[in-house]
Amino acid sequence: MATTTITEKLASTTIADKAPVDPQPYDYSKLERYVHPPETEEKLNWAELVTLDLEDYNREGGKERLAKQLEHAVHHVGFFYVKNYGLSQEEVDDQFTLAKHFFALPVDKKAKYECNYAAADYNGWRRNGRRLDHRGFDNVEIYNIPKFTKDFEGEYGQPDLLKAHLPEIEHFSKTLHNNVVLPLLRLFAIILQLPDEDYLVNQHSYEKKSEDHFRYMLYRKRTEEQWEASGGGLNNGHTDLGTVTLLFRQPIAGLQILGEDGNWTWVSAQPGTITVNLADTISHLTGGWLKSSVHRVVTPPRDQWAYDRTGLLYFARPHNETVLNPILDSPVLQKAGVKPRFEKPVTMEEWVKAKQTLQLNPEIAAKRWAEAGDGTVEVLAGFRDRKYKA
Repeated sequence: MATTTITEKLASTTIADKAPVDPQPYDYSKLERYVHPPETEEKLNWAELVTLDLEDYNREGGKERLAKQLEHAVHHVGFFYVKNYGLSQEEVDDQFTLAKHFFALPVDKKAKYECNYAAADYNGWRRNGRRLDHRGFDNVEIYNIPKFTKDFEGEYGQPDLLKAHLPEIEHFSKTLHNNVVLPLLRLFAIILQLPDEDYLVNQHSYEKKSEDHFRYMLYRKRTEEQWEASGGGLNNGHTDLGTVTLLFRQPIAGLQILGEDGNWTWVSAQPGTITVNLADTISHLTGGWLKSSVHRVVTPPRDQWAYDRTGLLYFARPHNETVLNPILDSPVLQKAGVKPRFEKPVTMEEWVKAKQTLQLNPEIAAKRWAEAGDGTVEVLAGFRDRKYKA
């Protein structure tokens, strides 16, 4: 029996995607709204994280105040919250509703938009069950949407549900980039005492090719036996690969961060905020001075086991051509004596492909992780990743 390759699937999807879609069946008045699950009543060890009010950003002296407020978090913690980011709660809830209905599509419908795993291309649908967690398979589904630029125009098909709402998704993504990512990069530049506060912004312009993407994410609920077989996520501590990750508030507890004291604390769902974590690329560009935070998602409290955990995320990354050497123009980094984290110059495009090859291909990852036998793996040019366990 003939099988359809990923390449053939993408080709047929792209052709079908050019057909117009009737938006009426996908109007929000016709879609059952997403409703957040209740928050846990368990007493957890919550992390104490700073919250930046971005309304202060454009006020006189606001950037300097926010940079001072943020300095400890980006150097020692790697996690913080932002609020007043220019999107209404209704706009956020609309995206949660789209995520709910996308993941409810039949598997064969979602499979038309599946990632090209072998090519380390993470845009599209990533099905659950591809990674072995302890004695069971993962419960995570992902759908990634690339930037709305000519570099990606026509490259990826979209299901009719999302095609009917693409203008809103584009507005949502660009607002996050302009209202959150770029202001944060200017605050980082102030903290690093760079000569130009747009130093990092100039490496992250929306129009130039980079691998930023908007994500719908779903952790499917599990039974007690399934959670036990999975190991509860305790051995899945990791860092993200980009500049910053933006995570919208959702009340299912599970996200934990690793502190400098070696202890894990829970990240709470703060109303009206986005949780921000720094990732590997911004750490590479500062020789490790800006902290790429180690985090994991673990078994939620028992009073939330009956619910799926739905996520909205935005991942920011510099231009593909960016070389990931430490910035030389920062007095802060000069004083710290930071060194390159790679044995040779590495571009962002090379870094993304190397890291995504491991993340999207479990068999390749298992072989590579086993080579050293010490819980580390060489990702690229001498830089070693590691597993963070309980």
